[in-house]
Amino acid sequence: MKELIIIVLSAVFVNNVVLSQFMGICPFLGVSKQIKSSIGMGGAVIFVMVCATACTYPVYRLLEKFNITYLRTVAFILVIALFVQLVEIVMKKIMPPLYKALGVYLPLITTNCAVLGVTVSNIDEGYGLVQSLFNALGTGLAFSLALILFSGVRGRIEQSDIPAAFKGVPATLAAASIVSLSFMGFAGLFQ
Repeated sequence: MKELIIIVLSAVFVNNVVLSQFMGICPFLGVSKQIKSSIGMGGAVIFVMVCATACTYPVYRLLEKFNITYLRTVAFILVIALFVQLVEIVMKKIMPPLYKALGVYLPLITTNCAVLGVTVSNIDEGYGLVQSLFNALGTGLAFSLALILFSGVRGRIEQSDIPAAFKGVPATLAAASIVSLSFMGFAGLFQ
């Protein structure tokens, strides 16, 4: 159990997929304008990461059995696309305002390198199925944490009086780099 907790905490703080590994930057910058959309996207990504990991692990073992592991990226993207479509259908029916708020970023979860990255890193790290699921959960929580934290930062930026030349993208990128640097303090915390 201790190992699983360390995997989750390491994924959230030390190897934060957005703030340390710089994967999933497009939805990070696009959706983090409001806290509600950040929470919704975070929940969707957690669901897709955990479900995709649960399916890609046995798929990879099957590819290994037939010695065709070079097809893992294609196979993993197909599995991820399946779960993204499921999330999209459910969200459209149950939460239409959130579905509209997420817009194009919801279907882009399919090509979100953070989601693909967690499935590939699980294999590369040699994790078993349970370890992979906990790593996927931790990585999804890390993605959500980054979105939620940054939506608060962006809210403060919007209310600040900054020079016109720095408004918009420059201020957003500068703030993202500062938030990212803050997570470097966790480096080496877990082995």
